[in-house]
Amino acid sequence: MEAKTFQEWVEGYYESRQWSNFDIFKRIGFLTEETGEVARAIRTLEIGRDRADEDGQEKNVQRQALMEELGDVLGNIMAIATHYEMDIGDIFESHVEKLNERYQKK
Repeated sequence: MEAKTFQEWVEGYYESRQWSNFDIFKRIGFLTEETGEVARAIRTLEIGRDRADEDGQEKNVQRQALMEELGDVLGNIMAIATHYEMDIGDIFESHVEKLNERYQKK
């Protein structure tokens, strides 16, 4: 799926669930929460959870969990971009330009 298509889908889906009604500070809270879940999923993949009450999962299950959490982070980023009427493609281009300018060889 293309990034712009995903951004449009997120906008429509979040509106249908009334998630787009949350103010931007709540949205940042959701993004922070999801970022923590990404960290937990990476920890599980890399060093495990070391909890007796959790069964060991196969790597493919752990990778799927990470993929889902990364999707949640991206969904929140798309919602924030939409809130500020920013096109995700423009954000990508701006980021590339910034890094190229900052780190170009002289």
